[in-house]
Amino acid sequence: MEFNRTELMPGVFLSHLRSDKFKTACMSVTLLTQLRRETAAMNAVIPFVLRRGTTRYRDMEQLSRRMDELYGAAVEPVVRRIGEIQCIGFYGSFPEPDYLPGGEALLGGTCALMAQLLLDPVTRGGLLLPQYVDSEREKLLDIIRSRMNDKRSYALTRCIEEMCCYEDFAVSRFGSESEAENIHYKKLTRHYRELIQTCPVEIFYCGKTDFKAVSAAMRDAFSAMPRGEIDYDIGTDLRMNAVEDHVRFVEEEMDVTQGKLVLGFRLGECMEEPDIPALYVFNAVYGSGATSKLFMNVREKLSLCYYASSAVYPHKGIMLVSSGIEFDKLDAARDEILAQLDSVRRGEITDDELRSAKKSVASDLRAVQDSIGELEGFYLSQALDGLDYGPAELAALAEDVTKEDVQAIAESIECDLIYFLKGSGEEDGSDDETA
Repeated sequence: MEFNRTELMPGVFLSHLRSDKFKTACMSVTLLTQLRRETAAMNAVIPFVLRRGTTRYRDMEQLSRRMDELYGAAVEPVVRRIGEIQCIGFYGSFPEPDYLPGGEALLGGTCALMAQLLLDPVTRGGLLLPQYVDSEREKLLDIIRSRMNDKRSYALTRCIEEMCCYEDFAVSRFGSESEAENIHYKKLTRHYRELIQTCPVEIFYCGKTDFKAVSAAMRDAFSAMPRGEIDYDIGTDLRMNAVEDHVRFVEEEMDVTQGKLVLGFRLGECMEEPDIPALYVFNAVYGSGATSKLFMNVREKLSLCYYASSAVYPHKGIMLVSSGIEFDKLDAARDEILAQLDSVRRGEITDDELRSAKKSVASDLRAVQDSIGELEGFYLSQALDGLDYGPAELAALAEDVTKEDVQAIAESIECDLIYFLKGSGEEDGSDDETA
């Protein structure tokens, strides 16, 4: 794989990954904007409204027909959160010419369609169609309200909201219900026009077509993008330490049959000059795999929980430990989760634990190269960090991580908040997760 990157026009960047590995090529176009409570819902609904129709293809039926003409090309809305940056746009895929009759190239047609979706939406009187906005607003509200259905995910979200209550990271990528309810087609049109002019834009391509040809196709397709004063002042407030001088505790009740315990940590001073491969290996040693300390001790050996795993968020500098427990095991589970972190701080890491962790991390990173969608997400994340390491390079770095590297990260970490979702005495049949 060969990687190149260039600025196509002011604030519009192309990341190009040349690969012969896949039968389909992919491209994405992503607007980058600061994640804020007052605008997150409007930002989130925009790609879904734009996907409803363009000036040329005015509804879903006409768009579907056009994608059929492109041999089943697909373009879908995407809403992501990376750190405190909200990423909205489209992800598209289309067959490589080698697998089409006559070797027809679809790059130009797919680029043009994606540009039309982004820049030339169907309007009436210069405004987004109210029926499209109203319809997508209701779908967005359904998404926001459905977060209650998955109690494990809900508990993680609530821990983030409480731990980062003074930070933009507490805001969902889909925004809040109250903000979504107030979305109006006139206000949304104004907001959309502003984003198109001011947002930095990341375009990604992965496929067989060379860098020069892809750059030319992208410049041609997106030449009409209006560019005003680009808002480069976006980023993430990376806080090193806990908000208060003691560990905060938040407890809530719901009709659940299994308690959800989430511990939120700040990664601390190790994020001043982050060693991402070492951070991944630490996470694998501590709690992210079947050979981790949380799995082997808290779950298997002591049977204190139904599941226990850790996840690091390098863009924000936090770690979350999620577990499902019996209500009366809160203290024991919490204490043992913290005790396992203490053991890593003391350097109590066996050669087998370190070897398994490094192997797992390296394998996961190399597996990114087997999925064109994973590659797109990986390189978007790298672009936001100003890095150009590929997955294989990070995997090689992970294999060189030492026990001392892992121990140093553990010593830097500080528990900030503990969240516990307990039952209210009434059973909820939807909460039956046991593993």
